[in-house]
Amino acid sequence: MKLKSIESLNLASKRVFIRVDFNVPIKDGVIKNDKRIRSALKTIKYAIDKKAKVILASHLGRPKGGFEKKYSLMPVGERLRDLLNMDIKVAEDCIGDGVKKIISDMKDGEVLLLENLRFHKEEEANEEKFAKELASLCDVYINDAFGTAHRAHASTEGMAHFVAEKAAGFLMLSEVENLSRVLTKPVKPFITILGGAKVSDKINVITNLMSRVDIFIIGGAMAYTFLKSQGRRTGKSLVEEDRLDVARQILDNAKKSGVKILLPEDHIVAKDENGEPRVVSIVDIDDDWIGFDIGPKTVAKYSEAIRGAKTIFFNGPLGMFENQKFSNGTFDIVKAVSELKGAITVAGGGDTVSAIETLKLEDRFTHISTGGGASLEFMEGKELPGIKILEE
Repeated sequence: MKLKSIESLNLASKRVFIRVDFNVPIKDGVIKNDKRIRSALKTIKYAIDKKAKVILASHLGRPKGGFEKKYSLMPVGERLRDLLNMDIKVAEDCIGDGVKKIISDMKDGEVLLLENLRFHKEEEANEEKFAKELASLCDVYINDAFGTAHRAHASTEGMAHFVAEKAAGFLMLSEVENLSRVLTKPVKPFITILGGAKVSDKINVITNLMSRVDIFIIGGAMAYTFLKSQGRRTGKSLVEEDRLDVARQILDNAKKSGVKILLPEDHIVAKDENGEPRVVSIVDIDDDWIGFDIGPKTVAKYSEAIRGAKTIFFNGPLGMFENQKFSNGTFDIVKAVSELKGAITVAGGGDTVSAIETLKLEDRFTHISTGGGASLEFMEGKELPGIKILEE
């Protein structure tokens, strides 16, 4: 795909609407992680330097279609002021005469942050009248919110139909470039590491990558569906009983395609998530126990496979990562990937990124995607509406 870059447009003195992803965690009005804000700064600063009238728009959380203080973007505006070291106006809404008046009074190089787009239910419904109202605010449309590119919402797809000049921001371009490199031109051997709870969440990724990948490494609760489909005992571990046939079919297809699928050979188990963990050194798990993480033999086996990779796509934790007692497997595999020299390493998904950030290994990865669902759908080969609308 060919996306027009923000650098190809003349932004001077123009009203430039930048769809960003400021959906950051906020508790009691305090931002807990500003990574998504910092990820958009390159595009925002570029527009400021080019003397644009910069209009920023984002959603936050899941409001029910009206103003809710806990979902207000006011704290984001305050953080932006600190990061950009300049005054940032924050509107009380994202459409309406009041917003238009603020924009008409803006000087070149100034920045306005609109209030949460999802305070209007028309945003997620991609309602045409709402999309046209958003479009009327600007001369240029820039989408830099890869994390929402898989959603055909008014601000991510609808309004772009009504703005003559549109392009991708630097973050969007980086996401598409790096994920495309893994998807279409992976340097071999190519290993995909998949974790998380459900096989059903990853079926389409596995299917789409089957002809490209050399090895799939499977962890997380989804591994137990694969193991049970082979007749292994999984105790009380989370299993998608209605996906056992699908798991068997995936294993059969991999065998026919000459693709290796590595599954856990030992486990960290407990009676429940608050119980005392122990190592089960064989594949089978006794009836009253639950598998919560991969065991040391599995970590060693997976790490050995990873050492031979030239391209890696990593999405999903390999255990119940949110519980510290069961996070070692994910941490160990993150470390193994980070130690690769000269390989292309791309990671995505909230828990995977959290593990990388906890270990402070961000700079050891080629690319860390800001979009969990969007990166998965991209790797499934799906057409993302927020990207499609920007294609030349």
